[in-house]
Amino acid sequence: MKALLIDDERLARNELRRLLAAHADIEIVGEAVDAVDAAAKVAALKPDLLFLDVQMPGADGFSLLEQLEPPLPLVVFTTAYDEFAVKAFEFNALDYLLKPVDPNRLVAALEKVRPHGSAAPFAGARDRLGLDDKVFVREGDRCWFVPVKNIRLLESEGNYTRLHFDDQKPQLFRSLSAMEERLDAKHFFRANRKQVINLAWVEGIEPWFSGGLLVKLKGGLKVELSRRQAQDFRDRMSL
Repeated sequence: MKALLIDDERLARNELRRLLAAHADIEIVGEAVDAVDAAAKVAALKPDLLFLDVQMPGADGFSLLEQLEPPLPLVVFTTAYDEFAVKAFEFNALDYLLKPVDPNRLVAALEKVRPHGSAAPFAGARDRLGLDDKVFVREGDRCWFVPVKNIRLLESEGNYTRLHFDDQKPQLFRSLSAMEERLDAKHFFRANRKQVINLAWVEGIEPWFSGGLLVKLKGGLKVELSRRQAQDFRDRMSL
């Protein structure tokens, strides 16, 4: 896997290079000292993975990601400041390492990287979350790492989405359509204009008004399918 180190501190780059030398499957193809330098090297070198500092001269690491054209590499943030962690996970970072980087934390980060493989970009194909992936969820002061397979229902609330998992129902500042784009259509189904269900959580089905269906989810939730969606559902679930 090809990695690009992006950090304005030479000593930090050297230390990360030293730590990564113990991982033969990670090939460091270049280094960059700021966002402008990094953008040019991402375009030229096509790295699979970025080790990205947050605070750099000029544009910061988040601004860099916003200006790159998809598909983007996987991203592991490296920074001396822990206050950017929440924002980093909003950018779908695989991990967030505090400097000086602990070798054991680096190993844990690389374990998250490796299942994706070099063909899985930061945006595009990687945006489709597998059931074994975990997503970072925050509401107010509460945070969770939620396995995608545990999400049984997503509900639209205007421009926001209510997520149902375990006994929690946090509201996310993203639209249902944006959330649906991240989900694998093999496992998640748009039941109606306002709800997306996890097919693995379907416990029962019964006829409903006007040719529709009433789907019962494990845990007691019930979701109505219109006649059109009911037909799509039957086609999806039939042999």
